[in-house]
Amino acid sequence: MKRKIIVLGLILSFAGFIFAAAGSQAEDFEIGATIGNFSLPATDGKTYSFNELKGKNGVVVIFLSAQCPVVKAYIERINQVAADYKSRGINFIGVNSNATESLEWVTSDTAENFTFPMLIDKGNVLADKLGATVTPETYYFNSDNVLLYHGAIDNDKSGKNIKTTYLRTAFDSALSGKPIERTKALAFGCSIKRVGEEK
Repeated sequence: MKRKIIVLGLILSFAGFIFAAAGSQAEDFEIGATIGNFSLPATDGKTYSFNELKGKNGVVVIFLSAQCPVVKAYIERINQVAADYKSRGINFIGVNSNATESLEWVTSDTAENFTFPMLIDKGNVLADKLGATVTPETYYFNSDNVLLYHGAIDNDKSGKNIKTTYLRTAFDSALSGKPIERTKALAFGCSIKRVGEEK
């Protein structure tokens, strides 16, 4: 009986890790807000500023994890959308804010899986500033550093039943000079493990 209780507890804990949803849509950083320039170290050993990494038509800050199963399910889609819009002037910046993931682990994962820079948000300062709570979670800024879209990449983590491509739709609207109809979509994935939440 005791063993069953322990196993059940582990299952529930794991389920919570995987299926967390953003508790708020960045209440302290709303659509239309402007982010100031900032600099963070990356997995390649260099330090980059936000302004030097953004494209001529904007940038996506995407919070990621080296261990989240939901992020793993999205890797191919993330890299594809990043490639599709890089030529149109929109760059991607990965950010890892997880206190539970070592630099070595994140560096290895980035080299294996992602095609854009991965910044290390030690102390989850950027995650706190933007209100990011899960991975993957995206923030799309225009070339003036104004937030245009925040939230999920699409509606389906499995990739088998995608009905709405929120991020691509936001890109296409902005690039064509049209208003973005849906500026927020609830992000879902694994909770960002902040300092003090390592256990």
